[in-house]
Amino acid sequence: MTAVEEAVREAVDAEVVPRWRKLAEDEITTKSGSHDLVTVADQRAEQRLSDALRALLPGSAVVGEEGVHAHPASYAALAGEEPVWIIDPIDGTRQFVAGEEGFCTMVALAHHGETLGAWIHAPALGRTVLARRGGGALVNGEPLYAGSPESGAPLRVAVSHPDYTDESQKRSLRGLHTEGVDVRDTGSAGLEYLALAEGRLDAVAYTWEAAWDHAAGLLTVTEAGGAHSTVAYAPFRLAGDNALPFTAARDADTTRRMVGLLREQHD
Repeated sequence: MTAVEEAVREAVDAEVVPRWRKLAEDEITTKSGSHDLVTVADQRAEQRLSDALRALLPGSAVVGEEGVHAHPASYAALAGEEPVWIIDPIDGTRQFVAGEEGFCTMVALAHHGETLGAWIHAPALGRTVLARRGGGALVNGEPLYAGSPESGAPLRVAVSHPDYTDESQKRSLRGLHTEGVDVRDTGSAGLEYLALAEGRLDAVAYTWEAAWDHAAGLLTVTEAGGAHSTVAYAPFRLAGDNALPFTAARDADTTRRMVGLLREQHD
């Protein structure tokens, strides 16, 4: 765990932090649309992490956000036989570009569809998460415990931004707009998962399944006592082909409640 954390910190310190609030205009481009930003910091941090993590685990594969954008077929490694490093070099790129603090770098290690380890590093917030399958989750060395929502209090829920939803998914999310649920658009998925694991947020509902956005966060929430499910009452699959939306929440009861609300319009 220590060697991976060191690799994450080194990549972030070398490629991300020096460019925060100092990006030149020509260092920012778009991918699928104006909302989908990528910077030179994303690209260089992912390359540095890919090299370092492959060296730590010879024979492993890498599935990274920028690498898959350039070579979509590389995503298939998630269904292969080799251990896979899943990398999101900057989660919350819009916030990073805007000079805000709400961004992080995420790494997960998966094998045969199971996430074994997770690392989330938010340099501007001074927070670092380590999670190990069956071994709990820590933030800055302190155990994470999600707990349960306060009885009778509105459920605090973060959901996919409208830019990332089709009409069917919008219908499902409308099921959350009901009494007793406070809904807002998501920020960085990694930081929302941390908020869940700390009990500062009660649930999320997401309509996209890119593994780099979810693998590390879902393991963190699970190891903090939370749960997750798709609208088909199935666990989220890293390799894809999930029934969407899916939800993660502080406990199993809240997860079931969320799925019920999402299915009201989905069905």
